[in-house]
Amino acid sequence: MAVADHKPGIRRRSHDMEQVEPRAGSPAVRYVWALARLSLGFVFFWAFVDKLFGLGHDTTTKQAWIHGGHPTMGFLKFSAAGPFKGFYHSIAGAAWADWLFMLGLAAIGTALLLGIGIRLAAIAGTAMMVMMWSVVLPPDNHIFMDDHLIYALLIIGLALIGAGNTLGLGRWWDNSRLVQRFPILK
Repeated sequence: MAVADHKPGIRRRSHDMEQVEPRAGSPAVRYVWALARLSLGFVFFWAFVDKLFGLGHDTTTKQAWIHGGHPTMGFLKFSAAGPFKGFYHSIAGAAWADWLFMLGLAAIGTALLLGIGIRLAAIAGTAMMVMMWSVVLPPDNHIFMDDHLIYALLIIGLALIGAGNTLGLGRWWDNSRLVQRFPILK
């Protein structure tokens, strides 16, 4: 016996097995999205801090930006392959590329960690992830898919679901005068 009109959160029977479908706005769903937002925020912010100070994870102290290193040099100069290799080699270590990359990492990471400006973070983060994906074409493990595209999809999902409202300042931010005047800042 099945229920004719199906709505999320409704119990229904299908072949003598009861199924419960979660509500999109349930606390469990909101907390999973909030934890995904915080996790991705830590990924972006850690990359910024490591490249800034050279904490030894991916960047040594000598390569740190504060010691004259170039955050874009390693990946763009030594990992670039495929159709855009020449372009990425040409901008590797350029001051403007270093600044854009570092400001992007810091801003996207901060927005995700605080739960504010998620729309702008999604736009910038998706652009950054797609560009990083295009550095190494084709990817090592699949003909086109890699973690950069998955991160891009995740950050878009975070913006669409309003993930900054749970475990973040999103609700407060959305009600601020600034955001009321300029909704793109949500």
